[in-house]
Amino acid sequence: MNSEKGGLKTGEEWEKEMFELQGTLFLFIAAGIYANKKGIITNQNRKKFTDFIIGIILPCNIVNSFLIKWSYSILKNCAAVLIIALVAQILYVLLSKVLFQRTDRDRQAVLRYGVICSNAGFLGNPIAESVFGSQGLLFASVALIPLRFAMWSSGLKLFTKTDGKSTAKKLLTHPCIIAVAAGFVLMLTQVKLPAFFLKALTGIGSCNTAVSMIVIGSILAEIRIKEILNKELFYFSVIRLIGIPLAVLGILKLFPIDNLVTGVIVLLSAMPAGSTTVMLAEKYDGNAGFASSCVFLSTVLSLVTIPLISFLLV
Repeated sequence: MNSEKGGLKTGEEWEKEMFELQGTLFLFIAAGIYANKKGIITNQNRKKFTDFIIGIILPCNIVNSFLIKWSYSILKNCAAVLIIALVAQILYVLLSKVLFQRTDRDRQAVLRYGVICSNAGFLGNPIAESVFGSQGLLFASVALIPLRFAMWSSGLKLFTKTDGKSTAKKLLTHPCIIAVAAGFVLMLTQVKLPAFFLKALTGIGSCNTAVSMIVIGSILAEIRIKEILNKELFYFSVIRLIGIPLAVLGILKLFPIDNLVTGVIVLLSAMPAGSTTVMLAEKYDGNAGFASSCVFLSTVLSLVTIPLISFLLV
């Protein structure tokens, strides 16, 4: 396991770093639970927080994630990562259609979105860097491009109840889709943004995980324990955290693909459900409680499954 500085990182050091990262998530959630109990974030005002996240914070975070160094010398490897990640993302969309056909519609949207869009955007990058070093971080950033497109196209469509034209219009004018397009242009052109603009973009975008998880915590405060201990959620978690990464690993091993590329793709596929599952369910009147339970349970279980998957790769 590589670290950007200091050569090899021991398994114990990496394990500690990962648990600290996961622990941060739960402290954010705890803050959200406290905010709900104190009446700061309630069922009445929570949509305003959600609109703020999706309309301002998340677009800044998305654009910032595209601001990576891009040169022709690394184009070949990055292209391989991008193609594999794109194929994998298409397979996730197809898989999500098959797995939850007997589930109620509002829960089906949550579970399907959880399969299509993992929490790789937050957990994936730091864990990839921790396991594979700086090059792993670069590949992870590139691999997340198809995920971001899926998140705000096929993923968003699961929560919107409109016809094809209306959905297309909503997608094309959605702040996050615009952010993806802007970020992609900035990445390819390598335009250097003014320092003050970059600081503002980074500052706002860096709030994404904290504020999102706090809102999730405020929803969880209104959920009973038995709603989390749900067979459907355990079934989803096994698929999301174990089934998908093992299947991806098995398929990639059939081809002469660079081990680092394989490792990054598999590691990202092993992430739990993304926090945007809750944000979209809340914004578009979906089952936000079930979505929060889905994110919470899969994140808890990932404390065990991510190290197990990682040990297969290093």
